[in-house]
Amino acid sequence: MDFALPAEDDPRRISLRRWLEAHPAPPARQLAEQGLVAPHWPTPWGLGADPAHQLIVDDELRRAGVRRPENTIGIGWAGPTILHAGTAEQKERYLFPLLAAEEIWCQLFSEPGAGSDLASLTTRAELDGDQWVVEGQKVWTSYAHTARFGILLARTEPGAPKHQGISYFICPMDAPGVTVRPLYDMTGSHTFNEVTLDRVRLDGDSLVGSRGRGWSLAKVTLANERVSLSGAGALWGMGPTAADLVGLVRRSGVTVDPLMRQRLARLWGEGEILRLLRLRTVSAAVAGMAPGPEASVRKALADRHGQHIMTVANELAGARGMVGGAMPVPPTGPDGAAPLDPLWGYGFLFAPALTIGGGTSEVQRNIVAERTLGLPHDPPA
Repeated sequence: MDFALPAEDDPRRISLRRWLEAHPAPPARQLAEQGLVAPHWPTPWGLGADPAHQLIVDDELRRAGVRRPENTIGIGWAGPTILHAGTAEQKERYLFPLLAAEEIWCQLFSEPGAGSDLASLTTRAELDGDQWVVEGQKVWTSYAHTARFGILLARTEPGAPKHQGISYFICPMDAPGVTVRPLYDMTGSHTFNEVTLDRVRLDGDSLVGSRGRGWSLAKVTLANERVSLSGAGALWGMGPTAADLVGLVRRSGVTVDPLMRQRLARLWGEGEILRLLRLRTVSAAVAGMAPGPEASVRKALADRHGQHIMTVANELAGARGMVGGAMPVPPTGPDGAAPLDPLWGYGFLFAPALTIGGGTSEVQRNIVAERTLGLPHDPPA
């Protein structure tokens, strides 16, 4: 595909620019109903946008200083799965509030004994009349403490083979029996949580897709997760990029060391390769192709790349990096000292998680080996 941005006189660009001029600060719900939050989704939730149209939307929103609502798991993972297999009623109920970030979502997949080996999960759901009764424990659940809903995997046919008999549910996080316990990391925050499900009752319409076919839907979610976690930013698609770091160094004149300059050039090159891989993945997605192993290729590369960015940033911060990891951000203040951006310090502390969350780098390489290179599965233990 052509990676160049469409021309300034492209009719789609002109139309969107006029709309943004008429709506200079659109609220989240208006952005969602206009199809601008996930433009590649079909109407009425998106625009059915092809890759070029997506680039136009991204570019014009950035120019106008308009930010999309933040609901990473909802927009990136839950939404595409509901679009793929949800009923008309589920789409009507959940998609617009999800796009507008009026209802935050989390993912109830991993368990203490079933992280990367997700098919070994033991959380069970038993049918009691017209309700499902869920018992189990989930862990490393990002945003569970703020989420309104969670996408939940539970075993509904205990005697079925490992990858069968799993069903996919929508779980209200305020349902009786749901307990959320924070898991603090070394950044001092608790994005991650542990969730206990103690006889949680879910209505029959909480089931997404067919009973016992949840593993196939989980693969749709995980593939979209790897696309979402491989955005441009260094921290799972968020935060600064290699280009941001290079630009910061260029403006502040932090380094003239030739070896550091080579490392920065290498970082910038890695970022460009990942940007083009992302566009390729987006192109395949809007062409109707399910996210495949290329999403795993990009995530495996992007995770290491994010760690490289934060390591170099911490080194550039010098002594101040040992206490806060903060980078100076031009322009300088009245006292001649550049202000500090704490995001770099947070990113340095968070970066070790990049190669673990969303499927470890080892899992991503296994997917590439088996699905792209045709290599055999690992021998059983």
